[in-house]
Amino acid sequence: MLTLNSSINEFNRVGTTTATLLKKLGLATGRDLLFYLPFRYDNFQNNAKIADLQVGQNANIRGEIELIQNKKSWKRRVFVTEALINDGSDTIKVIWFNQPFLTKTYKIGDRISLAGRISESYGSLSLLSPVSEKIYSEDLIHTSGLVPNYHLTANLTQKQIRFLIKQVISLADTEPDWLPENIRKRLGLLSLKTALYQIHFPKTLEGAKEAEKRLGFTELFLRQLQAQLIKRARQNRQATSLNFKEEETKKFVNNLPFNLTDDQKKVAWEILQDISKTSPMSRLLAGDVGSGKTIVVVMALLNTVLNKQQGILMAPTTILAQQHFNNISQILKDWPIKVSLMTSDKRDKKAINSDIIIGTQALIQKNIKFPRLALAVVDEQHRFGVRDRQKLLNFNSNNGLTPHFLSLSATPIPRSLALAIYGDLNLSLIKQMPVGRQPVITKIVTEKKRSAAYDFIRQEIKTGRQAFVVCPLIDESDKLGIKSVKAEHSHLEKNIFPDFKIGLLHGKLPAANKEKVMQDFVDNKIQILVATSLIEVGMDIANATLMIIEGAERFGLAQLHQFRGRVGRDKQQSYCLLFPSQEEISKPKTLERLEALTKYHDGFTLANIDLKQRGAGELYGAVQSGFPELQISSLFDYATIKKAQEEAIKLITKDPDLKKYPLLRSKLGKWENDTHLE
Repeated sequence: MLTLNSSINEFNRVGTTTATLLKKLGLATGRDLLFYLPFRYDNFQNNAKIADLQVGQNANIRGEIELIQNKKSWKRRVFVTEALINDGSDTIKVIWFNQPFLTKTYKIGDRISLAGRISESYGSLSLLSPVSEKIYSEDLIHTSGLVPNYHLTANLTQKQIRFLIKQVISLADTEPDWLPENIRKRLGLLSLKTALYQIHFPKTLEGAKEAEKRLGFTELFLRQLQAQLIKRARQNRQATSLNFKEEETKKFVNNLPFNLTDDQKKVAWEILQDISKTSPMSRLLAGDVGSGKTIVVVMALLNTVLNKQQGILMAPTTILAQQHFNNISQILKDWPIKVSLMTSDKRDKKAINSDIIIGTQALIQKNIKFPRLALAVVDEQHRFGVRDRQKLLNFNSNNGLTPHFLSLSATPIPRSLALAIYGDLNLSLIKQMPVGRQPVITKIVTEKKRSAAYDFIRQEIKTGRQAFVVCPLIDESDKLGIKSVKAEHSHLEKNIFPDFKIGLLHGKLPAANKEKVMQDFVDNKIQILVATSLIEVGMDIANATLMIIEGAERFGLAQLHQFRGRVGRDKQQSYCLLFPSQEEISKPKTLERLEALTKYHDGFTLANIDLKQRGAGELYGAVQSGFPELQISSLFDYATIKKAQEEAIKLITKDPDLKKYPLLRSKLGKWENDTHLE
């Protein structure tokens, strides 16, 4: 008998291969399936008579198979399956491509339900490549009503996922509803059981939206609850007061080769005031790509060291940690300050006594203790889980005090929303870009113009500039037809730019190789660096003025904007060239999305566009690259986020230990372990 704890292998029609594919999606148990939520619905509520059909209509028809046969199309080298369907009002021709097995699935005389768009061929109506299912009862899940669509992986189909969820949906009432009933009733939210039924197999769009409202609220409520618990924990702790060193700070600022923006001055002062207090700072510094967050961080670290205390900066990757180490060492080269690097590959025991230590999660291992730690900075903080955040909160420095906490994010986000999402953090926001920065000129390059683009790249590099080339994959994929870094590196090196030094960077390279490639690029020993999305953060090369992105349609706008932010770091004009695949650029939605990047240069505008475009025809806002992972809720739904925050504060104020809500406490504990927060 199946339960929510049953292994995915126990479900009907799940063999070893299918189970492996499902586990790629994180689906290992019945409960995983139950909470694997659809991202949009196909609307096949229009159950039409064949005689009434019109060209372009999305419709569901039901009838009897009068004829079904396979043909071989020698011109296109594909199998064509043709069928005639009669529903009593008329007959329609149905055509499928490369699905010869359908003649074994369906036989003449079978009752069948089909859903799809009506086309016209040689003056007659037809149905091309529709979704279909045999009619055994009125309980149709693939072709009738609002049909859920789920995110897939290669070799899995929507039909397989729906079939499995249909098996598990009856167990929804065995899952305890952990949301306190008083909150649920006060906000008019559905029970968990009803919400799960209505999210997977809704009768109406209104019903689906009510389910979204319930499940979306609880998703945000857990985040806010966790944020408030962290906030309360910090409020009860003591930190080292770091006095503002006015004279030295002015000297530092005056010696910079550029002028600080007003925003940089403002947020630096907010941070310096915070760290002068005996209660631990808890602040988020948000600013778009290239807005100058690093120099503000250095000012805080400098004041920490001048108070004879230590500061650490934790980054999510070795590459980003190395970049910060190089930059900060250079900025502070005229100061008697010891800066060290600590990663999984570089564990110098002496580093713990340095003034500033920059590294990865190696900084917060159990055996690491910093004797004078007073300030902890975390970059790209959304990439760390809640447990890493808690480790910093509980950091075991020898003086027994909690370090001040500063979190950095390049995620474009409005002030009101950031305050709601990051409930335990105060917010500093940099909107201005440094003086002298020119917007990066962004162009879409079709295959016809590829040769001319290569000529332009060659001219730029001959003037001493450097270029990034980003590809979606490490290894070639024949099925997807997508360029890989290995193949592109070889192609450019042999056929296009044999006169330039071309480097290769991807996640499978040994750490020492990555560092050498990066250093060679920094030193301009490499003119063109072919890389995966590994360079999305952490590569700051002032001399690089070209960003070439192959398979650009494969990346979200937010991620493309991050790539573009790797160039234009100096005063020279920089360029971003988008190379979409020939097939994808012909699609209006793809072209519209990429054109947005050519028109807009600030991340927040692009994040809004990305959300609207990817949400078109979908019930929910899509997850944003660089945002915390959410299945349902939109991070632009400020009203729901604010409501979740208010309810979390009320609950924590009345019952800080959640003693009255054991189900919620249990859910929060499990959820923390499985989820990456902020």
